[in-house]
Amino acid sequence: MLSRFLNKLFSQTNVTENPQLKVLYTRYEECFVSNETHNTIVQSEYDENAPRCPKTFDGFSCWDETPSNTTVVQNCPELINGFDPSRTAFKECLENGTWLEHPESKKVWTNYTTCIDYDDLRFRNVINNMYVGGYAISLIALILSLMIFVFLRHFQYKRTRIHANLFISFILNNIMWIVWYKTVVDYIEVVQENTVSINEYISVRSYCAIGWAIPALVVALYTGVRMQLRYGTERCWMDQSHALWIIVIAVVIILTLSFLFLVNVIRVLLKKMQPPASNQPNEAAKKAARATATLVIYFMIPLYGLHFILIPFQRAPESIGEKIYQVVSALLTSLQGLCVSILFCFTNNDVKTALTNYLARYKRKTEAIQMTGITTGESAVNPNAA
Repeated sequence: MLSRFLNKLFSQTNVTENPQLKVLYTRYEECFVSNETHNTIVQSEYDENAPRCPKTFDGFSCWDETPSNTTVVQNCPELINGFDPSRTAFKECLENGTWLEHPESKKVWTNYTTCIDYDDLRFRNVINNMYVGGYAISLIALILSLMIFVFLRHFQYKRTRIHANLFISFILNNIMWIVWYKTVVDYIEVVQENTVSINEYISVRSYCAIGWAIPALVVALYTGVRMQLRYGTERCWMDQSHALWIIVIAVVIILTLSFLFLVNVIRVLLKKMQPPASNQPNEAAKKAARATATLVIYFMIPLYGLHFILIPFQRAPESIGEKIYQVVSALLTSLQGLCVSILFCFTNNDVKTALTNYLARYKRKTEAIQMTGITTGESAVNPNAA
């Protein structure tokens, strides 16, 4: 039954457009064409005249014709993420010459459970939970920041409206990533010093167009190209496509510009921290400058998304370096929205001043209502008190 399904699948699919299907198709052909031995007998109690299980391809591996009452093994397939190719998978041929079926699905079954590196699986689950937790923390911080900008109506500057749009984009991004992980995978001073272009040359609409329209055009172009590819819309959340180069090129351009912006921000910051020529900086001032620059770099790298530059330098799978890389990547990526909220909202002096004034007005209003209630109550008890 599986062989008929695979025959139909491969006949209707251009396997050259899907790397995984291409590998499976090659294995499928080799399974029934070559005379190569694929598996090894590890346990057998069979009779020469007893029926034999036929050669079969289970979707990942080829299993040779096998005598009844026999268990055979072979190395686990390397194309499955999470499988250890150095381990072995098992398949059992029953006494009646049929392959063992799974007790629940009632379908022919290969025991690949021994292929899983459970220590690595637990580590991957921890990483996935770190992503979900980080995105959730960032989402809460972003929603709070957006609510502050919305409810403090007198705090509606062009700059803050741009920041609000940035918060919205991060909120949508975080929601989509949380959905993906839960369904598919079980220095504000520098900005305030650079407000000339915001206030005089470029309107908020222009920034919104840059921030929303350009990414939308890139995604639309990618979507259009991928839809034209045969089977490009199948498993689109799981399988990559050659059309991904459209997004990759756009990301590389943005990362390059972000790096140049960060260099300029640090240059401006260090220049402003330099004392006048008549004053020689002492050691404490130098340490403060270095500490401030380090703090800015720490927050601005995830803000500008520059940690994505490290992606091509991922270490070998299952190595200590790869585990460190995964942890750092999960923290930087998922907490990017939190960094944005801290920089543009929670540490913004204007926001803190506005919140302080709002709370002071609210407190005075509450006290006035309470005093009015007390006065009204006293008048009701003693109407002739006056």
